[in-house]
Amino acid sequence: MKELLPNITHYRFEFRHLTVLFVVLVIFQFILSFIQKSSLQEFTVETQKWYQQYSAEKIANLTSTSLELIFENIDNSELENPEESQTLIQSFNIIFSQQLLQQNVDDICLLVIKSNAIYAIDDGEVLFDYITGNSGFSSTNNPKHAFAVNAYREINDSIKLSEQVYTILEGIQTFHVFVPFVPNGEYQGVIYMRITPDFTNITREIISSYDEAAIIYSSVIMLGLLAMYYISSFSVKERDKSQRILAEEKEKYIKEQIIHEKESHFTQRIYHTHHKAEKVMGFIKEDLRQISGDDNRILKERMTKYSNFISRVIYDMKWYEPPIQTIRGQSFNTDINELIKFIVDHIFLRLSAPTEIYTFKLDLDDSMPKVPVNEFVSWEVIEPLIQNCIDHANREKILIKISSVYDDTYKRSVVRISDNGQGIIPELLKEVNGIKKIFFESTSTKIVENQNSGYGCYLAYQIATKRCGWQLDAENNEDEGCSFILTIPS
Repeated sequence: MKELLPNITHYRFEFRHLTVLFVVLVIFQFILSFIQKSSLQEFTVETQKWYQQYSAEKIANLTSTSLELIFENIDNSELENPEESQTLIQSFNIIFSQQLLQQNVDDICLLVIKSNAIYAIDDGEVLFDYITGNSGFSSTNNPKHAFAVNAYREINDSIKLSEQVYTILEGIQTFHVFVPFVPNGEYQGVIYMRITPDFTNITREIISSYDEAAIIYSSVIMLGLLAMYYISSFSVKERDKSQRILAEEKEKYIKEQIIHEKESHFTQRIYHTHHKAEKVMGFIKEDLRQISGDDNRILKERMTKYSNFISRVIYDMKWYEPPIQTIRGQSFNTDINELIKFIVDHIFLRLSAPTEIYTFKLDLDDSMPKVPVNEFVSWEVIEPLIQNCIDHANREKILIKISSVYDDTYKRSVVRISDNGQGIIPELLKEVNGIKKIFFESTSTKIVENQNSGYGCYLAYQIATKRCGWQLDAENNEDEGCSFILTIPS
């Protein structure tokens, strides 16, 4: 439950969810009512069937008992008296006729066996002939009792042995009842009755009452569901409206944040490059003082690169996000190896006096192809990485190794900038959302007050990955120092 409840709270109900829930509940209510009605109807039919059989057997049993009592109370002297005989015959007729007068009794007769033949007796006079042994009764056998005679012929032995009531169901509610006729304990045949009890009115009333109750019950539930649906849908609409307004406010806030971040990034980029522009302007002034009448081709090329870099710095000051066609395209054809040599020789090694603080070792692959990226955008990637090796090595003598290798198999160039310093602290090499912390904004190990820091690697990573389409990674070397690996696809 502790795990289930937080998961449920993450989901929110929409208007369509409430609609589906409402429809499901309504359908469920109709199905439930239908199942209950079917169950009640089936129960009523089964109960009715049982009671119909019970009622039919009870009537037949009473009729048989009445005849048995008359038989048992007959006095032989009465059979010789005509008046008494007529009274007895009339009693027999009353029993047969009274049963037929009942609404559900369709047929009645006494089935007896005489000389291996089955006779159906439904008249008092014929029954009197049977009692007195008059042979005239054998010629009177009504064809309408043919079913009873045939059925009795099949079940005679079974009834004679068990002396139990035997019932045959025909159709849904027609019962053929055979009750053993045993006057004075002597089995003489059966009383047959065809009874069709009808309780459809009772069943109809029960189902009708249930339908009325079900309609009232379903109506109350439907009204309750409609009220809940209206209230819930209104609440959901109000919630969605509030969330939409909140989303619009959040979108507005995010846009303002993006604009603010762009301005901040623009300011950081300009701050990071303005001191480089000042240094390069100093180089230009120095080169201008060296101009003489001799061949100044090399000097002019160097000054041209310096001037182009200053132009790029000024151009960057105009844009938050420079157009992609000013960064890369088929019009650019930059030699990364030549750019590395120029940055090393004419930026880092152009000093007023030789230095032993840092030295460079270049191992550049001549087969490395040129890249379709603006030369001075590439400069903004490589120069901060070299500067980072110098600033964070924390050694008296720093050796910076720069190598380039072209992998023809994968069609890519790899530039590796390494130093022999103390390396990068492990915390900065941890990844957050796929980016190592050393490439985060304002991340630095320099302890300098009143000076912005931590933008070199950040800007190099942003320009390399988002503008140039390259990959930039950082790692510590196995022996000492660290390396920045720049992967450039061909």
